[in-house]
This record gives sequence, structure tokens and C-alpha cells, in this order.
Amino acid sequence: MNPKIVIRSETDADVSAITEVTVAAFKTLEISNHTEQFIIEALRAARALTISLVAEMDGRVIGHIAFSPITISDGTPNWYGLGPVSVLPAYQRQGIGKTLIREGLSRLKDMNAQGCCLVGHPDYYRKFGFKNMPGLVHEGVPQEFFFALSFDGHTPRGTVTFHNGFKADG
Repeated sequence: MNPKIVIRSETDADVSAITEVTVAAFKTLEISNHTEQFIIEALRAARALTISLVAEMDGRVIGHIAFSPITISDGTPNWYGLGPVSVLPAYQRQGIGKTLIREGLSRLKDMNAQGCCLVGHPDYYRKFGFKNMPGLVHEGVPQEFFFALSFDGHTPRGTVTFHNGFKADG
């Protein structure tokens, strides 16, 4: 990754840049409903952005990642959802997304989170240790696109519900 890139927590001054990065990153993605920027806004408004990091280069925000609390029907506490994660198209495939994910997961572990879930591309997220876990589901999402990563060795069982902010559509 480019040594000039800084990963840091978002500030109020980053809000519009995060929106721009998110819109641009998902603009041509066919599987997207193009609501990711509204999800981030809804999570922020609900104070549910547990971790919100930006990748910055030369004073410009070029990437963003969000983590928010999830609930699991078996009552397992302290699990979080990863997403959305966005990188401006001109900077994709340069390790910025990976760096955002690794830093975010590290910060979750530092706050004693027990695990993290996401909906994403099977080939990409396995690199970080995410797995399809039988017995852990997210309704409406095919199992091959739903991933979990336990930090403490305990695998919850049940249905995962992401924060209501994920229902935002503008």
C-alpha cells in the first residue's frame, strides 16, 4: 500500500467526502441497490457507527469503512457488521480496502468485540478469515454471500439482524 495513505477515524468534516467516495465506489456495481451512502447516513444519525474510518491521501478522503452493532437471535452479544466499505475507483485494487478492513477489525478486537459479520464477495473476504458458518444466517441472503468471523472461538447460532440503518434507501 502507498505509504502516503493515512487511516483514521472519521470527523465531522469528512461527512460529504465519505458520501462522494461511497457513491463513486458503488456506482457501477451491478449487485448494489445504490443505497450505501444512505445506510451510512442513517447509521451516523442513529449513533450506530461504532467504527467509521477513512483512508486519506494528500488530505483527500479516498476510502471509507463502517462497522455497526448487529443482533443475533441466540442472544450472543458484542458482534458487529462490516460495511459498507468503499474506495474511489481510481484507487481500487491497491490494498486500501484491505488496510481499512484490517484496521477496523483490529479496533473491534481492541474494544473486546466477539465477532463480525458481513454480506460480500466470497473470494474477497475469506482472505481475512471470514467464513460461511452453518447455523448462522441472514434472512434473504444466500449463505455463500454471508460471512462471519469469530474473535473468541465461539460461533453463535441463529439469525443475524443488521441495524435498521441498513434499510435506508434515501
